[in-house]
Amino acid sequence: MSHKTWVFIEQFKSTLAQPSLEALGEARRLAAGRGGGVTALLFGQDIEGLAPDVIAYGADEVLLADDATLAEFRAEPYASLLSKLAQERQPDVILAGATTRGRDVLGIAAVDLGTGALADVTELKLVGDQIVATRPVYAGKLLAEVVGERRPLLLSLRPRAFPRPEPDASRSGGIEKVTPALAEDAIAVKVTDYAVDEGRVSLADARIIVSGGRGVGGPEGFAPVRELAETLGAAMGASRAAVDAGWIPYAHQVGQTGKTVAPDLYIAAGISGAIQHQAGMRSAKTIVAINKDPEAPIFKLARYGIVGDLFKILPALTAEFKKRLGQ
Repeated sequence: MSHKTWVFIEQFKSTLAQPSLEALGEARRLAAGRGGGVTALLFGQDIEGLAPDVIAYGADEVLLADDATLAEFRAEPYASLLSKLAQERQPDVILAGATTRGRDVLGIAAVDLGTGALADVTELKLVGDQIVATRPVYAGKLLAEVVGERRPLLLSLRPRAFPRPEPDASRSGGIEKVTPALAEDAIAVKVTDYAVDEGRVSLADARIIVSGGRGVGGPEGFAPVRELAETLGAAMGASRAAVDAGWIPYAHQVGQTGKTVAPDLYIAAGISGAIQHQAGMRSAKTIVAINKDPEAPIFKLARYGIVGDLFKILPALTAEFKKRLGQ
């Protein structure tokens, strides 16, 4: 039996999103094990030039919607088009990155298509002809294996939980143009502008994150956290306690009610490690905890733990990294 595996591709200003490339790689692996091809859904305006890149990363064909109504991301027209195409062509599974956009689109599409959506999947495996998805539950304390019975099966994949494939410029594939599902006057939301945050490393894309928690003591306590992050070219994160106290903006919050991250290195300074915070960072490959309380829960999750004063340890780390990095 041949299966159709689709991937919703995110792009911003004609740059492909890394989680979409990771989803393409996983779609390629599923297709190899189940038969069938990989179809990429590429929506936007003036983005036809991205189609060959999508094919190079693993798509066999691209359904391309290039239209002014799709110039800026809006969940309604994007999800409506995905749902319309899925109703017409009956894919077996649709993958997307578990980003804000990916979750929005698949959530709306699940309602339109009368199916279910599994969010924040961290592993996929084939058992016979079935796809078994692993995802965290109970704030990450447990992992559940789920088999979706309804089709299409909608899966959003946790960013950085899956490897990004290497592009193969020799790959070839078809490009089919499709028309939007909604006219502009039928779309309620309008995008008027973007707020630009210059010079900040994105938490979602960061390979290294340095986070501060209640232990930094106040807004000024993030100074050594920021300096270490800048030295390492890292993103700066925070616990909910620090955000709720008004010491740092919500955009930096890591955790169940913040961002879910999976960097190569996560340094937690002055963070006790409540389960809600662990839910957002436990997929990091290496966790380093710095806390003056030797009984802090974060130490049970960390590979390396340092018991001590973060205001002495962080500057010492920063000085050593600067020396080794030649800064």
